[in-house]
This record gives sequence, C-alpha cells and structure tokens, in this order.
Amino acid sequence: MPRKSNADTRIYVLDTNILLHEPLAFLSFKENDVVVPMTVLEELDYIKDSKKDVARDARVCIRAMEDLLRDATPEDMLAGVPLSGFGAGDNRPTGTLSIYADLNMTESQQIFASDENDNRIINVALHLQTMFASQEVVLVTKDINMRLKAKGAGLAHVEDYRTDQLISDIKYLTRGYHQFEGDFWERVKSVDSRSEGRDTIHTVPRSLLPEAYINEFLLDESNQFAGLVESMDSDQMEILDLGYERLMSRHAWGINPKNIGQAMALHSLLDPHIDLVILTGPAGSGKTLLALAAALEMVVERNMYDKIIVTRNTPEIAESIGFLPGTEEEKMAPWLAAITDSLEVLHKHDENTKGSMSYIMEKANIQFKSVNFMRGRSIQNSIVILDESQNLTASQLKTIITRCGEGTKLICSGNLAQIDSNYLSAVTSGLTYLVEKFKDFSGSATINLDGVVRSRLADFAEHHL
Repeated sequence: MPRKSNADTRIYVLDTNILLHEPLAFLSFKENDVVVPMTVLEELDYIKDSKKDVARDARVCIRAMEDLLRDATPEDMLAGVPLSGFGAGDNRPTGTLSIYADLNMTESQQIFASDENDNRIINVALHLQTMFASQEVVLVTKDINMRLKAKGAGLAHVEDYRTDQLISDIKYLTRGYHQFEGDFWERVKSVDSRSEGRDTIHTVPRSLLPEAYINEFLLDESNQFAGLVESMDSDQMEILDLGYERLMSRHAWGINPKNIGQAMALHSLLDPHIDLVILTGPAGSGKTLLALAAALEMVVERNMYDKIIVTRNTPEIAESIGFLPGTEEEKMAPWLAAITDSLEVLHKHDENTKGSMSYIMEKANIQFKSVNFMRGRSIQNSIVILDESQNLTASQLKTIITRCGEGTKLICSGNLAQIDSNYLSAVTSGLTYLVEKFKDFSGSATINLDGVVRSRLADFAEHHL
C-alpha cells in the first residue's frame, strides 16, 4: 500500500501500456506515490518472452524495478519503497513505488467481477480511492476505452501519460517556416547586409521574429522573399537570402518542386550541413519522392555518401516479417513498396524502367532494413531514410538516431494523420517529439508539406473524407 501522506501528493496507478511506452515511467512522477498492480507485472512477464519488439521494453522495465526493489521485504513492497536516489536530472522522484497484490482482493473490494486484466487494474484504483479519500488517486493509461470504463465505474481521476508530450494540440507543431503577412521588407526597419561568395546574409533585429529558431525558413505573402535563419543571439539574427525564384528552381534527380514547401524540403535535403531532415505532411505531399530523389542525387551524382539505407517499422497489427520468405531485403519489400513506387516514378520515362530501377538500386547501394535489426549498428557515411516514422515512439526513434555515425544523414518522414499504433496519437507520436526536441538544433531542419500533389483525386480525398 502507498504511504499515508499529505493531501498535496497523488497516488498514480500505472497500466501496462505506460511501462511499455516508457519503461522507466515509474520514475517520472516526482514527489507522488506510484502503484503497480500485480496484474501489470503478470502482463509484463507474458510480453517479455514474446517475439514482439515491445518485449525489450518489458525486460528493461522489469530489470529497473528489480534494481529498486532488490533489497525490499514483501512488507516494504506493499508499503512502498522510496524512489529517492533513482532517476536522472533535476526532477528526481521523491515518492514511493509499491506493488499492489490485486489477486488477493476480496469480492467486496471489487467493482468489476469479471477477471479481465483491465478490470482488475481499475479495481485497484477504485479501492485505493476509497482507502485514501484525502488524496487524489489517478489511473494512468494510454487505453482510451479503459479510461472510459474507469470513469464510468466511479474513478474521479484518469489520465494519459503526458510526460513526453511537448505540445497540447497538433496545430501548435513546428512547421519549419514562418510566413509574414504582406511584404517582408516592409517590416524591417534596420538591416545590415553582407556578401559571402555567392550568398547574401542579412542581419536584422531579433524582435522581428522573437520565436525564430535555427534553420527556420522565412517567407512572405507576396512570394518576393525567401530566407533561412542561420544564426541568432539575444539581439539580432542572421538570415541567408535564398531568393524565392532560386529556391523554386532547385532540382534533384530530375525532380523539380511543385510548391514552395517542396522547394524548402529539397533545399534542406541537399544541404550537406544538415544531418537530420524531418518531413511531415499529408499523404501525397511528396515526402518519400523528394527524400529518395535527393538521396540518389547525393549518392550517385555528387558521390557525397556511400549508400542509401531505407527502413521503417513493421506495425504489430500485421504479420511478423519473420514469416515472409527470402532475405531481409525481400522480407521488407512489402513494407517499403512506397520506396519502389517512388523509384519507378523517377524512372518511368526510361526505355526499360525495370532495368533502370535494378541498375540504380545497385549503383546507389540501396538497402532495405528493418527497424528491429538497427540496434547495435553504427552507420557511417550513408543516407538513412526512415519512412512512416509517425508510428514510432520517442525511445524507438532515439534508438535509430543514435545509430547514425560520422557523415550520415537521416531523413525522417511521416503523416501524423495516419497513425497505426494502438497507443500513439498525433501529439504523443515520436515524430512529434522529434520535431519539437530538434527544432533548436543547428544540424536539423523540419518542413511541413501542406499541399497534396499526388493527384486531384488524392487532394479531394484528403480534404473531404
């Protein structure tokens, strides 16, 4: 049982999916007490031996709790073991962690009589709410239906896990550019311009755009100005003058941008100083096509990188790739059809499209890899295209990003309106977390492509279905 404490602290009851989403989540509740029902431990035990990717997260969580509870007696585990001394950073926890033996609950203590795991966990929260009436007892779960059931059963406080949620609504997500109303130069009262080779750099007051960040594009409504924030301090910022027409004239592997969003994306993709490019936007906005065209341009034409590695996660709602025949590349082919489709588009005017595709895949050394096998690797001097990254958590994306060695460029693309994961939403997706965390990093660029260029049918469907 959690400790008897003052009414200023809360008691958090964690569902299994919280610990799979973030294995060390029980360390994130500061001065509050954390309760893990025995049913949750049973579910973690079942998952840790499965062949699913979340098995690793289950094992990490179990090991972490074992480290904390190693010297605790059974009575200590029920009463609550102090979390002080664990965790990292300034917000180290000071509450307790206790294991609640819900399997021993009497029928009089249970609201739900059925023996389903979700119901048993809700029963724990309801029982604690009765016992600790002076404190808030909060059930934390990413299962929406479970939150509804708990509310309906009389639990006053039910929450999603939001520690890794950086924005409250997807409309606040960084777009990668800022568009001024009217003409840009009408807003500038003082400017100091200089030339560096073929480039022109303007130094303007920071007050022009106080919330600007490195590598943010600046546009105006008149389509006369296009710039890029190169550096800044508390008083001023330096803007690289790209020129609207020059930006629209960028091209790669025979592909020209169809709108200013694609032009900005192509500029960032081809910039050798950018190590991470994040492309967000609806289906049909050109994310995959632009990424592949830029990758081929830099590998084959400019010889800047040695190879192209294309990867994406294989959603657990589908069959494991282990049951598909062939090599790893052949197993991944069904998941990466978007890449082969884009490659076909890039070479559709060739006399022998299939032959051209085979030649280019060998020439550019294009490799299809599964996210499951990226751990432990160190990828050097390559372009890594991570497609459909909206289905990954922040910890999964961290695993992939930390694989990138010297001279490697990572391109992450995804559509936050098409999330297949059961427990992720647009605001909790790892892609959203990545956009917000890296927006101030000088080696990254984010572009939101907001125009559907695939076809008029796809455009109509995006806006009306």
